[in-house]
Amino acid sequence: MRAYVRVCPCRGGLELLVGGQKKLSVDVPGESVSVGMLIDWIRRNLITERHELFVQGDSIRPGVLVLINDSDWELEGTTAYDVASGDQICFISTLHGG
Repeated sequence: MRAYVRVCPCRGGLELLVGGQKKLSVDVPGESVSVGMLIDWIRRNLITERHELFVQGDSIRPGVLVLINDSDWELEGTTAYDVASGDQICFISTLHGG
C-alpha cells in the first residue's frame, strides 16, 4: 500500500524532524493502514530524535494539526481513519517560539 505523507513546510518546523523533507511518499506495510498506524510508523522509521515533538502517547501531540486530504482529521475519525492509496496526510505544527 502506498500512503502519501506531506509534512507541510514553514509550519513550526516539523519538517526538521524528518531531515528537512517537506513532502514524503512512503510505503507502509499492511493491507489496511489506519492513521494511528501511520503515525506510529513515521515515529519509528522517519523521526530519529525528539519524538515528543510529534507524538504524545499513542497519538499526535497537542498543537499539531492533522489534515487528511485537506480536511481536519477529527471529521474523518482521527487515528481510526483507514488510509487509502493516494491519500494526503499533512501534519502542521501550530506551536512556535516567541
